[in-house]
Amino acid sequence: MKTKLVNIAIASMFTLPVGTAFAGDVEFDGSWYVMPVIGLMHADSDLEQSDNNDIAYGVRLGKQLSEHWDVQLGATHSKADTDYPSGFSGNGEYKQTLIGVDAMYMFSRDKFRPFLMAGFGAAKNEIDSVDHFNNSVNEEKWSPMANVGAGFQYLFNKSVGMQADLRYVWSKADAPNNAENSFSGDKTIGNTYLNLGVFFNFGGKVAAPVAVAPAAEPVSNLPEVAPVNEEVYEFTVEETVVEEGPATPAVKVTLAAEVLFDFDKDVLKDEGKSLLNTEVVEKMKAHPEAELVMITGYTDRIGSDKYNQKLSERRANAVKNYIVAQGIEESRLKAAGKGEQNPVVDCKGVRGKKLIECLQPNRRVVVETEVQRTVEQVTIEQTEVQGVIVEEQK
Repeated sequence: MKTKLVNIAIASMFTLPVGTAFAGDVEFDGSWYVMPVIGLMHADSDLEQSDNNDIAYGVRLGKQLSEHWDVQLGATHSKADTDYPSGFSGNGEYKQTLIGVDAMYMFSRDKFRPFLMAGFGAAKNEIDSVDHFNNSVNEEKWSPMANVGAGFQYLFNKSVGMQADLRYVWSKADAPNNAENSFSGDKTIGNTYLNLGVFFNFGGKVAAPVAVAPAAEPVSNLPEVAPVNEEVYEFTVEETVVEEGPATPAVKVTLAAEVLFDFDKDVLKDEGKSLLNTEVVEKMKAHPEAELVMITGYTDRIGSDKYNQKLSERRANAVKNYIVAQGIEESRLKAAGKGEQNPVVDCKGVRGKKLIECLQPNRRVVVETEVQRTVEQVTIEQTEVQGVIVEEQK
């Protein structure tokens, strides 16, 4: 019975939404969500209940932490009937209450989001029955709890979705000391849960509305301007070009984040270090007169503004620290992160995994120094003409 239940659950979880899995433009936005849950508990066979399958219900609060991770805090309650003469040796109920937190690895942020999960918390196992000698049996035990499982989320729109998961839960139960054909005392038991919930997103990143400048009002009723008496001036113009030496060659290198870092990481890869050596470090050593070099990190728009800002800063500082480690004076370098600012592409209408690929040019690190240009100084001498004194500018 238990094996059949597990097979049916897995089949239902991974077949229903496949046909529409990647429709729509959905992405990670750092949302919170609340989710009422209803499900089915299959009690451990060691408990030997007359009916091992019964209803379960609960509620969970979830948070999108990153592109691949969610966390959920929740509580679940379930029960199963006991029956003489086996199991807990009585007629009554076995109840389980679970309180715990789950970490979920999301394989996708498309509409269809399969995941693996693991969690821990506390479990309360209760026995309330009457044995075949008409003795009352009341056993209650709180114990640590752990669970693992798999499932999927499916978004109907950006505010509402569903979650289905199959999980196996370990905890300790306390059996009556006079139990027949079963265990007595403490024993680790494992119950299987098939859960289905509907969640409601809130608190995620919302795109700011684009401000539209009001149309300029026509200007009318302008005051009349008095006529200007024209004066005639004679100018003596002298141009003096002062050379301050050869110009410093510009260093401006735009490096793709995928070359420097793994996705959503800020640790430089070997490939990225090699590129920085040839494109930045060698040029800076060849031109020590370049006193200030700006290193700027950028991300794409997937994710929250705050998270992307911090990621861009960490990446810019990682590049700066590596360049310093290669012998470049830290005083010559300045690092900053600009998050989602100054996008190269916007990828409107692109959806799902193709959106991540399309936004690749926006994930970048720019290394730049200003050119020390040739200075031109122009001296203009103006003379007195027709009794009017004009100023000299040098």
